[in-house]
Amino acid sequence: MNCLIVDDEPLAREILESYVNDIPGLECAGSCKTAMEALALLGSEEIDLLFLDVNMPGLSGIELLKAISAPPPVVLTTAYPEYALEGYELNVIDYLLKPIPFDRFLKAVMKVQNRSTTTGSTGRTIMVKADKKIWPVDVADILYLEASGDYVTIHTRSRKILTHDTLRNLENKLPNGMFLRVHKSWIVAPSAVDYLEGNMLHIKGRNIPVGKTYREALTGFFPSPTGGNR
Repeated sequence: MNCLIVDDEPLAREILESYVNDIPGLECAGSCKTAMEALALLGSEEIDLLFLDVNMPGLSGIELLKAISAPPPVVLTTAYPEYALEGYELNVIDYLLKPIPFDRFLKAVMKVQNRSTTTGSTGRTIMVKADKKIWPVDVADILYLEASGDYVTIHTRSRKILTHDTLRNLENKLPNGMFLRVHKSWIVAPSAVDYLEGNMLHIKGRNIPVGKTYREALTGFFPSPTGGNR
């Protein structure tokens, strides 16, 4: 996601830039000290996420937001909590109070990412925590997800990612219609299935069981999910 930072305080911009650089999948497309600078950049660059300070000389962050006809997802930043209500009335994603800790910043980014997955407004990428890092995963590359205990392994076309998460939580992040729950421990991308044999799906040499309670869900993709032996 291309991020634009707008804040009249140099230190605040520096902190936000470092946070953006620490999260894979985020790029700092610009860092502006005035709303007018930001307005020019918004007109020339594709911005997926706007970190916008409320109090700035000249045009304020709120005034800038009201002036944009179709703003990108916005996270407001300020030292003054009294602006929170007005910000939410303008449909901002989140509201960060300075000084902004990294974990709170990350939570705001995850909110934007989750909304983007649902609406498709900034592409189809989910953020996954693994190895003390945040990894962007293109959902089009996911073959299947495999749960084991308190962990889920996400198998993509190029790598495997082991995350301490639940299959249900990850399922909620995935776009509707692109993935199918076939077992209490498995979610697959139907487009990645090589073939179905009995109660077993085959994806890139891996055999994936189809649970009894999930057989009916396969009928939209395969005429007879059990090969006629129900």
